[in-house]
Amino acid sequence: MFVSLVGTWIQTVAQSWLVFQLTNSAFLLGVVGFLGSIPIFILSLFGGVLADRINKRNILIFTQAAFMLLAFLLAVLTQFRFITPAQIMFIALLNGVIMAFDAPARQSIVVELVGREHLFNAIALNSVAFNSSRIIGPAIAGVLISVIGMSGCFYLNGISFLAVIIALFYIKFGKSTVRNGNSAFKDIKEGLVFVSGNRLILALMSVVAAMSLFGVSYIILMPVFASHVLGVGVKGLGVLMSSTGIGALAGALGLAKLGDFKFKGKLLIWSVFLFSVSLVTFSLSKNYLVSVFTLIFVGGCSVIPIALVNTLLQVNVPDEFRGRVMSLFMITFAGVVPFGNLISGTLAQSWGVSAALFFCGLVCLVLFTLINFLFPGLKKL
Repeated sequence: MFVSLVGTWIQTVAQSWLVFQLTNSAFLLGVVGFLGSIPIFILSLFGGVLADRINKRNILIFTQAAFMLLAFLLAVLTQFRFITPAQIMFIALLNGVIMAFDAPARQSIVVELVGREHLFNAIALNSVAFNSSRIIGPAIAGVLISVIGMSGCFYLNGISFLAVIIALFYIKFGKSTVRNGNSAFKDIKEGLVFVSGNRLILALMSVVAAMSLFGVSYIILMPVFASHVLGVGVKGLGVLMSSTGIGALAGALGLAKLGDFKFKGKLLIWSVFLFSVSLVTFSLSKNYLVSVFTLIFVGGCSVIPIALVNTLLQVNVPDEFRGRVMSLFMITFAGVVPFGNLISGTLAQSWGVSAALFFCGLVCLVLFTLINFLFPGLKKL
């Protein structure tokens, strides 16, 4: 996954820069982000049902191969200068559809690989792989865009999927069987009833939803911030993106070292409040070095709550509901992001990118305060 994730981050930076070059529009950056994530909001529950019914490895082989083909399609269209903003949006939409089925299977397969006793460390180490790729990928992208062009970046991403596909073929599971004769809609209803009756799960998902709706949209606006506020260009963009990855890697390594520690709830609450304050501080920065330093805190305080929520959900969910609960986690984690992208893109177009990010950070602070008040049991986890 690490090799593939490096390729994905290279493509993410190159695609953002390509959209901004073609359109010079912060709003359309938000639209591309919206289209890439809205299928997760609509289709993830069906992906969760599928993950609870059939072999997760086979789902992942299919989805990773589909991601690879779409990366090559984007590369060819860009290389021969056929690419248009509409084509980028359509490919982003298809990637979102595939992700809706990939993510629940990928999240719920972890416990089958390592068992419950190693689940926290496995999720933390997976975060290490993800966030170290956030450092390497954007930094490489900043150089590669000027050396091999954006199409070359897309080709590299397509090739990188071979690593995870080969790895998946080495994973051997017994054949999965359908647990019941229910329709997909009945299975979805059962999953929703289970979650709605559990205040702990509702509280954890509320934290992730608040962060995803207003917190992480700063990423989609980074090209605008780098260009219009800091004036550092594509190489500076790569450094800014890598700074969040450095912070996230530090946070993930810290969690992996802690192991299965007590008082996860207190760390969760402190990390989301510090994330909000760091995002507000970043929005006010006009200095490149200050922005880089602040983004390290933003990155670190974003990965810690996500990893904690992921672990706390999985250890408190019966196996028969795991795929569906993790699909709901993906809806709150990635499915609401498109709405946040649209909000932040619209605000950035109207108010400017700094004011938009300031507003998002302030809203996060208010929402986390409200969640902490409504669910006081969080701090006791």
